[in-house]
Amino acid sequence: MNWVQLLSAKRFGMEHYVHATKHDRTEYQRDYDRLIFSSPFRRLQNKTQVFPLPGSIFVHNRLTHSLEVSSVGRSLGENVGRTLRLRHAGSEAHFEEIGAIVSAACLAHDLGNPPFGHSGEKAISTFFSEGTGMYLQNAVEEEGGRWSDFTSFEGNANAIRLLMHQFRGRRKGGFAMTYSTLASIVKYPYSSVLSGGKNKFGFFASEETDYRSIADDLGIIRLQDNPLKYVRYPLVYLVEAADDICYQVMDIEDAHKLHLVTTEKAVELLLGFFDPEARQRREQTLTRVTDVNEQIAYLRSGVIGLLVDECSKVFLANEESILSGSFSGSLIDRISPLSLNAYHACSLFARQHIYRSRDVLDVELAGYRIIGFLLEVFTKAIQNPEHAYSGLLLNRIPEQYETDSAGMYGRIQSVIDYVSGMTDVYALDLYRKITGMGLPVV
Repeated sequence: MNWVQLLSAKRFGMEHYVHATKHDRTEYQRDYDRLIFSSPFRRLQNKTQVFPLPGSIFVHNRLTHSLEVSSVGRSLGENVGRTLRLRHAGSEAHFEEIGAIVSAACLAHDLGNPPFGHSGEKAISTFFSEGTGMYLQNAVEEEGGRWSDFTSFEGNANAIRLLMHQFRGRRKGGFAMTYSTLASIVKYPYSSVLSGGKNKFGFFASEETDYRSIADDLGIIRLQDNPLKYVRYPLVYLVEAADDICYQVMDIEDAHKLHLVTTEKAVELLLGFFDPEARQRREQTLTRVTDVNEQIAYLRSGVIGLLVDECSKVFLANEESILSGSFSGSLIDRISPLSLNAYHACSLFARQHIYRSRDVLDVELAGYRIIGFLLEVFTKAIQNPEHAYSGLLLNRIPEQYETDSAGMYGRIQSVIDYVSGMTDVYALDLYRKITGMGLPVV
């Protein structure tokens, strides 16, 4: 792959559109701004990241997480872009825009995630793989639909659908994002048929042809046609690294605020990233800071800066293998042994003491129940739209979602589009209303 072809400002759905207006912003900055002002992005403020939506203590939601990932992604991209410009001084590639591309892609990376945190994806998948929705498999496969798109539902693939699909009443090309920004979001660039039952793939069957055209135009290496599989677009590694850095470090800080981890343990985990000299400097600073939350914030800031520097160096050291498609794993896997050990220590602690905490599990249990129920009532409604109760339910779904699609695959997708786009609060409120536990004020 080559950088000149890879860094493309061509817009999906607007390939043949010519406009006389000149913008001072670059095309990638326009991608970022378009996302910031969009309704799907605003809805992330009411979607759980890990911990329940805040009461008196503010912890991360999907929106604040996405903003922080975007900030880290911009730093990674600018680090890489500056060095690549010096390394390839005669190239026509727009290396100076890598920071803006990665930042926009990071902003969009969680747009397709359903409500109720990490369990939301699993709740949708299991509804079709082992729940009430299993009976729909024959109807989908008889018409040639891809059943694994549902049983391995993936928020990343759903983000690509949200950005690219022309929902009813919308313009061609969806968000009409640049090819480079779209490609940077596709973390697993292959069909759900190749997911091995895991929630890891890059695009639904409905977006496969469009992704193929974008990938081929950018010169991304195609590994096989059927099922479709590509190597990763190079900037995906930076988007992934930004996400890896943020969620791992920020979950420790959030857990500390919620008293799920002691100050001593949080300090121990974060100091583990630094060599003896750097550790000593930070310990001295901690003696001058008495606010424990400020102590953790100070260490968290230093860890993020260190990991940004190390991941940037890993990308640049492996530029050739990344462009050839032979690089495997993630950037975070290749950082220095000291940092990697500290990162794994944080991961292990989070799995054992944070993600299994009562509040987190309660949200996941509620998510399974609410998402499963909503999928059940709406998938039944799309099969019998002529029934009176089905009509009432379908009238609840906005017209942009194509519940009257010709095939069962498309109709199920319309239900998933609706449910996955809900906030936690909206999903809970709708669940209560449909079950009769809550009524509108009259």
